[in-house]
Amino acid sequence: MRRPAVPAVAALGAALLLAGCGADDPASPPRLSVSAAYIPRPVSDSMAAGFLTLTNEGGTKDQLTSVTSDLGEVTVHETVDGRMKEAGSLTVPAHGRLVLESGGSHLMFEKLERRPKEGEKVSVELHFAHSGPLRAELPVKPATYRPATGH
Repeated sequence: MRRPAVPAVAALGAALLLAGCGADDPASPPRLSVSAAYIPRPVSDSMAAGFLTLTNEGGTKDQLTSVTSDLGEVTVHETVDGRMKEAGSLTVPAHGRLVLESGGSHLMFEKLERRPKEGEKVSVELHFAHSGPLRAELPVKPATYRPATGH
């Protein structure tokens, strides 16, 4: 008489269960990416705004805490009750997006080292509370540019 291979079946079940952890795990770490990034050509010699979308495919939220660039000082701003103010950090929700767009939360470049021209790209490094830094290139678009999609 043959005995069922209970230990082998149990081991296979445990392996399959562990293999299922990861992308769909609600406690998975943040997985951040940048899209729809741009800077409208600055109309001022000293200030510019930047816009982008941060997507988090992980199961844990993160916070955008600061941004650096060789273009000048960069701060993160939000618009509350129609007024712009500096934000200490902005949340990138788990399995969600943080959209930095005209009229809402955005990047503010101040004390520009140079005035970027249309067609150039501005490098930024985004810093987060839990994830490592993320680099992005923001193409300089016409001053009146508004994306058709992405924001």
